[in-house]
Amino acid sequence: MDAILVVNAGSSSIKFQIFGMEGGAPRRLIKGQLDGIGTRPRLSAESDKSSLIERTYASDEIADVPAAIATVASWLRETQQLTLLAVGHRVVHGGPKYDRPVVLDQAVAANLEQYVSLAPLHQPNNLAPIRTLFKSRPELLQVACFDTAFHHGHSAVADHYAIPERFYAEGVRRYGFHGLSYEYVAQRLREVAPAVAAGRVIVAHLGSGASMCALANGRSVESTMGFTALDGIPMGTRPGQIDAGVLLYLLTEKGMTPTAVQDLLYRESGLKGLSGISNDMRDLQSSSDPRARLAVDYFVYRVGLNAGMLTAALGGLDAFVFTAGIGENSPTIRARIAEKLAWLGVVLDPAANTERKSLISRPESRVVLLVVPTDEELMIAQHTLALLTKEPARKVAGERLAT
Repeated sequence: MDAILVVNAGSSSIKFQIFGMEGGAPRRLIKGQLDGIGTRPRLSAESDKSSLIERTYASDEIADVPAAIATVASWLRETQQLTLLAVGHRVVHGGPKYDRPVVLDQAVAANLEQYVSLAPLHQPNNLAPIRTLFKSRPELLQVACFDTAFHHGHSAVADHYAIPERFYAEGVRRYGFHGLSYEYVAQRLREVAPAVAAGRVIVAHLGSGASMCALANGRSVESTMGFTALDGIPMGTRPGQIDAGVLLYLLTEKGMTPTAVQDLLYRESGLKGLSGISNDMRDLQSSSDPRARLAVDYFVYRVGLNAGMLTAALGGLDAFVFTAGIGENSPTIRARIAEKLAWLGVVLDPAANTERKSLISRPESRVVLLVVPTDEELMIAQHTLALLTKEPARKVAGERLAT
C-alpha cells in the first residue's frame, strides 16, 4: 500500500504515524512512538487500537535520534507491507521565510539550522531525522511543516516588538507557535460548527506546551507566543510571560551564564518551577501541597488574562475552544477557566463538560464553549500529500519502505 510517514521527533522520543492513501485523502493506519531514547528505549505502536508492538531495548541499542529512526524504519519494513512515498516532518520554527510547508533539500535544512537557538527543545530534534533520511533515502520526498507558518499574515502591530526596526528586518518578531494544531482546529471547526468558524474564536492549546490563538474567520490574527516558544501562558517547564528585566538581573546580578538561563527557562520553570513538584498537570491536581495548588491557580489565572487580551484583539468573542492534552482531558481545568470567562457571558454546562461532550456551554451562553481534539499529524499528512502530488517524479513505484 502507498503510504506517508509522519515524524514528530523530540529530545528523547520519536512519535510517528503511517497514513495510507484512499480516495485522494490520507487515512491513519499506524500510530506509534519510540520513547526513552538513550535511557530506557521502548517502541510501541497500534493500529485501530490494536497493539502491534511493545518492545524495550538496552540503552546503548538506541542511544540517539538517528538510531531511533533506523529502528522504527526497520520494524516497519519487516512487518508492514508499505510503499513509502514521502515523509512529513513537524518543524517548530520556520523563521520569517517559510509561510507554508516546503519540500526539503539540503539548502532548506541548512537554513533551518539557524533557528536552533530559538527553539532548543525542538528544532535540533526536528532536524535530526531529516538529516538521517537525506543519507539513507536521498530519493525520498521529505516535507517540512512549520508550527510558525499558520501565523504568517499577522498585522504589523501584532508581530512587531517595540525595538529598533533593524531587528525586525533581521527576523526578531512575534511568530507564534502551535500553528499546525490551530490550523487543524480551524479546519475542523468549518466542518462541525461553520457559524462559529466564521466568527471570532479563541483556541486554547493547553498541554505541556501551551499557547492561545485568536482566529478571525479561521485565520490567525494574534497569538500568546512570540519570538520563541517561551512567551504567553505558563507551560510544563517554560514560564510564559516574564519581564525581560528578570533575565537581565539573572545575567548581571546573579552571574548566571546564558546557557544556564536558557536551561532555567526551558527546563526548570513553568508548572515545574512554580510548584517544585511536577510539570504534569495531573500530578498537580491530585496533590494537596499548597505549591501545587498555586501552580494550578496560576495556570488558570494566566489563561483568563490572555483570553482578555485576545478578545480585545478580535473586538469581541463568539467562541472559545479547548484543545490538546489538558484542554481535551481535564474537565476541572475547563470549568475553572470557564469561571474566569464569565465576564464575557460564558455559561458552562457542567454535565456536558463532565461527560466530555464537544459542546460544553449552555444555550444561554453568549460565548460558545467547545472541545475540539487536535490532530497535528493528520495536518502534516495532508500537507505532505498536497506537495507529493505536485512532484510525481519523486514517487518510486514498488519500492518498499527502507532505511
